[in-house]
Amino acid sequence: MFRPLMTTRRLLLAAGLLALAACAGSRTSMGGEVKYGATAEEDYAFGQKAIERSDWVEAQKLLEHIRTKYPFSKYAALAELRLADAKYKQDRFLEAGDAYAAFVRLHPGHEEADYADFRAALCSVKDSPSDFVLFPPPEEKDLKAARLAVERLQAFVKDRPDSKHRPEAEKLLQAARGRLADHEWYVADFYLRRRRWAGGAGRLEALLKDYPGTAREPEAMLLLAKAYRAMNEDFRAQQAVQKLLARYPDDPRRAEAEALLAGLRK
Repeated sequence: MFRPLMTTRRLLLAAGLLALAACAGSRTSMGGEVKYGATAEEDYAFGQKAIERSDWVEAQKLLEHIRTKYPFSKYAALAELRLADAKYKQDRFLEAGDAYAAFVRLHPGHEEADYADFRAALCSVKDSPSDFVLFPPPEEKDLKAARLAVERLQAFVKDRPDSKHRPEAEKLLQAARGRLADHEWYVADFYLRRRRWAGGAGRLEALLKDYPGTAREPEAMLLLAKAYRAMNEDFRAQQAVQKLLARYPDDPRRAEAEALLAGLRK
């Protein structure tokens, strides 16, 4: 009859032991005081372990301590980088991106500057909303993050051709540019369906100018030609069709483009 009670006690004891094990690596007392190491190297190691445990408060205290007490140590710069990592791991991508970018500005020759530069761009990608293409925001703030991602990735690919992160950066750049092109396409389609030719043409022109080479380009050229024709701007319509035929000779829309061009030349 006492077995349920004993089981409960054992469960409580086990839970207590697990809690103690979880706190075993902590440098923070029950009162919130942090026990710092004797050197910057020790504190840096403790800070890294705190990040591994997702103990963000302790990690910040340890790493900030390094920055203030050992400002000329190599661990001061590393502490800045690990603070950025901690923000990244908490999905605080805007703050993390700014922290990584600041690290690159302050330590351009650091051995981890390449890593920080890539992470700054990656944070902009992560900070971009995933649904703004299909559901365009009423404000430009969401697009700002997506455009910053493209800007940072383009700069990274250009400035760091030998980086081990370059292949991934190029893939991310292609995807990010494609998403912005999709957004321009969505808005252009909105205008064209309502016969607002000038508005649609303007968005298609922006797509072709700012995001060349994306999957949207061939059809955007054809639609732009149709919009120009609807606006009685036949010369510009011809130019758009000719670009499509020259750049994409094997595009499945070739027959339609050729027919449109023939009609424009009559």
